[in-house]
Parts: sequence; C-alpha cells; structure tokens
Amino acid sequence: MAMTLALSRRQFLQASAALGGGFALEFSFPVAAAAAQAAPVQEVNAWIVIYPDERVVVRIARSEMGQGSLTALAQLVAEELDCDWTKVSTEFASPNEHFRRNRVWGSMSTGGSMGIRSSQDYVRKAGASARTMLVAAAAAQWKVPVAECMADQGVVTHAATGRTLRYGQLASAAARQAPPAQVKLRDPRDWKIAGKPVHRLDIPDKVRGKPVFGVDVELPGMLHASIAQSPVFGGRVASVDARAAQGMRGVKKIVREDNFVAVIADSWWRANEALKALRIEWSTGEYANADNESIAALLLEGLAAANLPQARKVGDAPAALAAAAKVIEAEYRSPYLNHATMEPQTCTAWFRADGFLEVWTSTQNGEASMAAAAEASGLPLGRIEVHKRMLGGGFGRRGGPQDFVTQGVTIARAMRGVPVKLMWSREEDMQHGFYRPASIVRMKAGLDAQGHLTSIHARIACPSILKVLMPQALKQDGIDFTAVRTLSDMPYAVPNQQVDYAMRNGHVPVGFWRAPGQQNGFYRECFLDELAIAAGRDPVEYRLAMLKPGDKNRLVLEAAAKAAGWGTTPAPGVHRGVAVVDGFGSYAAMVAEVSVSPAGALKVHRIVVAVDSGHVVNPDTCRAQAESNVLYGLGSVLNQEINVKNGRVAESNFHDFPLPRIADMPQVDTVLVPTGGFWGGHGEPAILPLAPAVCNAIYSATGKRIRSLPLSRHDLRRA
Repeated sequence: MAMTLALSRRQFLQASAALGGGFALEFSFPVAAAAAQAAPVQEVNAWIVIYPDERVVVRIARSEMGQGSLTALAQLVAEELDCDWTKVSTEFASPNEHFRRNRVWGSMSTGGSMGIRSSQDYVRKAGASARTMLVAAAAAQWKVPVAECMADQGVVTHAATGRTLRYGQLASAAARQAPPAQVKLRDPRDWKIAGKPVHRLDIPDKVRGKPVFGVDVELPGMLHASIAQSPVFGGRVASVDARAAQGMRGVKKIVREDNFVAVIADSWWRANEALKALRIEWSTGEYANADNESIAALLLEGLAAANLPQARKVGDAPAALAAAAKVIEAEYRSPYLNHATMEPQTCTAWFRADGFLEVWTSTQNGEASMAAAAEASGLPLGRIEVHKRMLGGGFGRRGGPQDFVTQGVTIARAMRGVPVKLMWSREEDMQHGFYRPASIVRMKAGLDAQGHLTSIHARIACPSILKVLMPQALKQDGIDFTAVRTLSDMPYAVPNQQVDYAMRNGHVPVGFWRAPGQQNGFYRECFLDELAIAAGRDPVEYRLAMLKPGDKNRLVLEAAAKAAGWGTTPAPGVHRGVAVVDGFGSYAAMVAEVSVSPAGALKVHRIVVAVDSGHVVNPDTCRAQAESNVLYGLGSVLNQEINVKNGRVAESNFHDFPLPRIADMPQVDTVLVPTGGFWGGHGEPAILPLAPAVCNAIYSATGKRIRSLPLSRHDLRRA
C-alpha cells in the first residue's frame, strides 16, 4: 500500500554532503541526512550521483517491468539537472538502504500507473536542486555572482568570461553547498530531454540479454526448489510420503509446511521431478466441490440481496425508471483471469553465515518484498536486503501478493548458509494466482420519449480485492472502489443514478490485474451502445451529448473518432465500435475496426486510441504502452478465462489459457493529446476501452450483442 509522506518543502529538499568524490543528492526525513554524511558514495546516495568522469547515475525507486518508467524517471531528473543525457545511467535503489534512511525514496510501489505521476514532482526537484548547487559551487570557485553563471548539458559557464567547469569537476564542492529552500521547475513547454522520444536506457542491454531477471539469478553453490501448493485454495497438507523422492539424484531436502511442500535439489529439473514423485494428501476443506456454477450462484445471490450499500446515488433512479418512456435492461459477466506473466513467480534467498538475509526477486514493490522476507525469517528489516531485478511481466501479480517471497525465504531457512532459488512451474503459476475478479452486473436504464438517458441503476456482484490484500482500505460501508469504478464515477450527465455493490468473496483469491476494475468499462460502454441503438442515435453522438464541453473524456472521444474516420464508410466488410473510459489519472477513447467472416471468425484489423495524460514524458514509450494494453487486453477479450472445477483451477498452461499471437495483433494508431495541467498514467488507461470498443464493433458487424467474455464462448455468425 502506498504511504503518505508528510514533509515540509525544506525537509523535502534536504541534501547530503560530499561523499567520496561523488555528489549524492537526496530528499530525506530529518533523521536521514546525518546517516548519509559518513557513508561511502557507492553505498549511500538517494537520487543523483555525479562522478569525476561525468557519469550521472540516477537512482530509481520504482520497478521496471517493461513499461519504461526507468527511462522516463531518469528523463525528468536529467531535464532539471541539465546534464548530458548520453552520460546518464540508472540503478535501482536499495530497499535495505531505504529502510535504514527512513524511507528516503518515498514509495517503492509500482502499480496503478503511478510510477511517473506520483513521483514526478520530487524527482524533478532533485534534478533542479542539484543543478542549483552545482552552479553555486562554480560561482564560489570563480568568486562571481551566481546570477552570472548558467548550466547546460553538464557544464557550468560564466557568461562574462566564458570560463567553464564540468559537473564532474564540481560534484564534491557542490555537495557542500546548502540545498536551496525552493526550486523552480522548468515549464514543460521548455523541456529538452523530458517530453522527447529518447531511446529507453534498458533496451540495449535487454537486446543483448544482459539484464538479470529474477528467474535468471545464479549464485555460487546455489540450490533450486520446486513447490506444490494445495490444488484447492485454502487447503492444507494432510500427509506426505517422501520415500520415493528422497533417494532421487540431486535431492537435498524436502520441506513441508502447513500449506505447501517443496523439494530442494541441485537443479530445478531434479527438484521438480522429485516433487512429482511425492505422494501428497491434501485436506481440501469446505470448497472441494466449488465450481463455476456455485460461484455464479454466489454472485447472483448478491445481486438479489436487499439493502446493498450504494457506491453512487444521484437523484432518484428507481422513481425515474418507473416514469421512463422506455426501460432497457441487461446483464453482463466476466470470468476470473490469471496474470500470465511470462516469468513465473521466483525468489532466491540466502541466509548468510553472518546472520544477514539476501533476497533476489522480480517485484513490483521492494519494500513489500522486504517486509514479507522479515515476517518469514523472523529477522529485523535492517538485516535483510532485497535485490530488485527486472520483471518478466508484473500486471499487479508481483505487487500486493508477496507469497513467492514468503515461500522462498521459508524454504531457504531449511538450508541456511546456501542460496536457494525457488521457481514455480508454469502449472503452479496458472493455478495459484491472485486472479482478476469474476463479476456479474445488472443494469437498468430509463429513456424519455426523445431517447435521452434519464436514469441508470447498476448492481454489481464481485469479490473485493481490497478485502484480500488491503482490508484497511475498505470503506466502512463495505465499498471496494476497484469493484465499482467506471460505474460509480461515470462522466455522463445523467440526472438519476444509483450503483449498488454486493461484495461476494468466495474461496478464489483475487488481486490487482492490469487496470483493476476494467471489466466495468466493458459493461458500461457496451450498455451505452445498447441505449444509443434503442434511442436511434449514432453511438459517438449519443455519448457526446452527455459529456459537458471541456470534459477531457469528450476531447479524447472526439480525437479518436476523428483519427478513425468515424462517420465515413470503412472498407467492405469492416465495422467500427467505440468506447471512452477514464482511469488511472488519464482519459482514453478507442475505435475498433473488425470484420467477422460468414463462419464467425473474428479479425480485429485496427485500433485507434486517443489518450490524454496531461503531460507526456516519453511519447515513444507512451505509444508502446498503448500497444501493450491492446495486445494484453485482447487475450482477455478473445479466449482467456479461468474456470473452477472441484474447487480448483481447471487451466494449467498456455495450451488452455492462450496468449494472443502475432496474427491476432491489429494495427494500433495511438493519438496522444496531452492537454497539460495534470499528470496521468499510461500503463493501464488504454486497456479500459478495448473490450467494449471491440464488442460494439462486433454488434455492428453481426447484430449480436456480446454481454459476456471471452468471445470464444460465442457464435459470432451473423444473427
């Protein structure tokens, strides 16, 4: 969970002193600066380190999982620092150092499209403060007024005499300067590094295979572990017959815990083969017979319940519905979904002889990983280091849930003194996730005689993610904002609205899945299309009529429609659908172009998506994220689902939970329309309108209204 830092401006700009010939600038709590004074530069530095050879290292607290935040954050720092971009590199901030210096880097959580928008202010101030101190150091050396000096591309120049000093020459002296009480940030209109499509810093090494992901960690003398958990969620180990496995080649130890069994061996293959030889009896408990039908019954019971808490109430929706000229009703459904990260869950842990614990893992939150390691090991946080690795996909799975770290540390505790790498099999990863919640929504809308939407009433039955991962964040009335978003905060001007929420958590664990709550965009925007058709109106015009002038949803809708040629005739056999959904600080609208063959085969030809995130730090990365959202989201639209049978997940690998293929990928035209004045995200917004835009296009092509996903369950032949 993100934590709020209550710092004054002066405290926030506190800087450390000279550190071993380098210049380390930090924002710190009052108690943090003193500890930083005496530490060597390679160990203690927060945001910026400048070396004598002009290298600039920017410390990154957030995680990099392909979204490009590492480069964008460095751009923001370098923009205000006014350094030579070709000299810039990055390093992940140490969670151990972060703890010892009282959370000097703020939040390490990377999720909710928050990596840039929630840290842009203080990382830019880091660069601006450093630049100010470098200029002051040069002015002091030349004995001239600071106002006569300027910085540009890593060089400070005295305008009157033409004298110059490089940042590397000034670093130690600059660190002895008092940090400025206030700094002025550059107007985005004047950006020279930020806002530009610079090449990502991590790409060259990734092309060469240089970065080490969590799954790639190799240490001298390291052992490997494979794990088996109860196939029924909440089950426990009843008994283990390990006789066959104990004698297998390479096996070092069998670890039995209350909720899992693991084998440690000299290779992962041998560990996994020995795991298969174990005869494990599980106590599966009350959910052994749970299945899709019982889960649906639980959700339907929620929809029928009386006196549900209201997530939104405007006007009197029931009364307006009773007086409506026409009432439209529909029920929509979505299944559970796995994150399906290409890199399975993994954690390497080493209980060193000196009592220190080191952990290597792919995590979306280094602090959460360290806390999990502390709880599992019994060690204080100061005796633990988490080495953050590049992530082979996150999508929320490696954020709140830290089960893989807890398990990895617990297993390594049985082999103290030796590094042990736990890696889940793909089957284990598929069947033991924290899934996107399944949900059922019923909507009822009232239209007047002219087809205007006068009232809407939605009832949502859905498990609560917050109840599972962040119960302290639940509202007193039991409302989980992730379960009701997009329906409870829709921008359309409708005089009477009511949204009810039935929290119904079964035994299947749920978690944050890319753009939590995004299935509500599917429900709302497809239902809006139903209303437009019932009113005899064009879907775009129908939406625009309910969006106020100046509303950013209106602006992106107009931009997407214009770029897609809405209102013009598409190619023969091609049909269009539209949707607009805001979320995660940004606004997104999409037009999908599809065709459906006489046999019912769907082809998504083109996606046009317009996004307003206020500011754009790296246009190339933002476009790449839009394309990523389309590809990732298409899997959930086309054929992905998690089914439950006999209490357990039926799917086991990519043969029955297929990822989109190259042939499924449409042309994606991204229209960036930043209007300034705010900071939105890009990691998730473009997925929000995808499902409804595609399904609305399918209706245009076939006359069939899609009210449940995935599409593989539907016959798409023309009605």
